[in-house]
Amino acid sequence: MKRRCNILRALIIVVTAVLLSAGVECRAQESSSRPSANPASTLTGPSLALRGALSAACSQSEREFSKFLTARNAETFAALTAGARVALMKRFVLLDEPGKPSLVTGASDRPVLRCETPGGAAEVQIGGPEIADNLAFMPVEIRDATDSVGANVMHVKMGLVRENGEWKLLSVGLVLLDLPSLAVEWDAAQIESTERAAIEALKLIAAAVETYRKTYTRLPDSLANLGPIKRGAAASPDAAGLLDADLAAGARSGYNFRYVIASASTLGAPAKFALAATPQTYGRTGRRSFFRDVNGGLHGADRQGSVGSELDPKVE
Repeated sequence: MKRRCNILRALIIVVTAVLLSAGVECRAQESSSRPSANPASTLTGPSLALRGALSAACSQSEREFSKFLTARNAETFAALTAGARVALMKRFVLLDEPGKPSLVTGASDRPVLRCETPGGAAEVQIGGPEIADNLAFMPVEIRDATDSVGANVMHVKMGLVRENGEWKLLSVGLVLLDLPSLAVEWDAAQIESTERAAIEALKLIAAAVETYRKTYTRLPDSLANLGPIKRGAAASPDAAGLLDADLAAGARSGYNFRYVIASASTLGAPAKFALAATPQTYGRTGRRSFFRDVNGGLHGADRQGSVGSELDPKVE
């Protein structure tokens, strides 16, 4: 299991700061959990809702997780990129892979949510709630399931609010879980990553086109010709096996990709091609549009989501 103590960057960085300011510390905890006939019987009201939110985060079920967000946060959660939604959920259990949640009883007879993944497991112990009107606060302890002596236990207090008769996630530590306010920071962090990925994807496509040219002595008609080889078949001009399915379909990591045969000389000079990358959702999956000109120069500029050109500034 891959654990991180500086948890959310942008949106993720904020949650890390929350954990630290809320008194996240590493200290001894009781020994490992044990099965129980019905550990869920001790969970009611906000404790049951928190267990549901953590279970959804464990399995990375966006639909279930959104049920435990306030209406305002659920709306923003739905508008986040797929990567951002998954990143938020997996940080609640400190696991990178989707897992299978189960409820067991800890050594102190408190309910413990266990999240089992192929790469490891985590256990989350939910303490008794402090309820005042429509607010509830519960201490939560998170640790690696193999940590039987409690050498590295993370402690944080989770807050919930009653909205329309149901308990919803409100805060992590001392900071509100305010997704609309944090979405701007999250998008900014994501954009930097997706723009870098778009540049690398253009380089991959260009290299694949040139390999295709050398192999079949002509340019491919479309990106689809560079795609995966069909099972049991050999590489061919129709499926050269030079790009994965996503790039061959013209999309990856929040960007759309276009390929155009730009010129073909009748004097025997090799045909040239141009490539373009534009954000799928301008301002959220990227701001800059990228353009690879017929001579291999790479350009990038904020085109408000439209296709770039060779007149845009060069990208090193």
